[in-house]
Amino acid sequence: MKPALERRIEQFRTMWRIRLLEECVDRLHAEGKLRGTFHLCIGQEACAVGAVSALEPADCVVSHHRGHGHLLAKGADPVRVLAELLGRTSGYCQGKGGTQHLSAMDIGFLGTNGITGGGIPLATGAAFAFRYRREPRVAAAFFGEGAAAQGTFHESLNMASLWRLPVVYVCENNRYAMSMPLERAAAVPSVAVRARAYARGRHGLRSIRVDGMDVAAVERAMHRLVARARRGDGPGLLEAVTYRFRGHSKSDPRAYRTREEEAEWRKRDPIGRLAARLKSLGASDAAIASAESDARAEIDRAAAAALAGPEGGRAEALAGVFP
Repeated sequence: MKPALERRIEQFRTMWRIRLLEECVDRLHAEGKLRGTFHLCIGQEACAVGAVSALEPADCVVSHHRGHGHLLAKGADPVRVLAELLGRTSGYCQGKGGTQHLSAMDIGFLGTNGITGGGIPLATGAAFAFRYRREPRVAAAFFGEGAAAQGTFHESLNMASLWRLPVVYVCENNRYAMSMPLERAAAVPSVAVRARAYARGRHGLRSIRVDGMDVAAVERAMHRLVARARRGDGPGLLEAVTYRFRGHSKSDPRAYRTREEEAEWRKRDPIGRLAARLKSLGASDAAIASAESDARAEIDRAAAAALAGPEGGRAEALAGVFP
């Protein structure tokens, strides 16, 4: 384990890297250089960084439609991420996967997913494979609170609990499934409480609810669940209560929530909160500013390199397609 200050500065830099890449995606779309839909995770950086910080490099991650942050937290190259979103052959999936079907198998990122809750059974299957092959690896599945209403969520948690699979389900509860407030959609709004139905004895599923705007709180809780899953003591579920500062997608004007509510949540900006924690640990203003500027320069370079990458043609489009 790295010293506390060094570790937190590294997380701070990664959180800035995620936010700046998302802002870059938004800008490239506005300039007409990036086409198609996308879903930004600005405001939710602590969930991705905190949860992935508790994993080992050999562990795998399955994401959802809002997955750029999880990919960067897992160690992805920003150049290849942006190249993929721009449809360049230098992207992780040769420009074919785009934002909703983006995978990086070399770092254990099994993919984003355009189907609500679609990644949950995939992570469960990966965990089954790890247990079957007796590998000391853990699978982590990210999903939103809206996906907790899907049948795949309940089927997966039930199977994982019965078979003690090494998987941790990470629910990023940003309170709105598109425009639907969770309290209007679920009789029991807490996903962690609902998951306790699968707490089967000593080895059943364990669930924890934390402040998803606090990277340290997310990491601590995730460490507990990951360690337990890796020992073979059963799966876990982490509910991180967070907030997306932007709309559900690029076409969402956020008419379902007030600007006052948004302003209150922005006061809890996870990057700002981590900056304050860094100061309490003894980091200088110069060190904090340097971490941000390093991330900014990296994303600027990544955007330029990605835009310079080759666009695919007919041959690339048909490659890998078989009758």
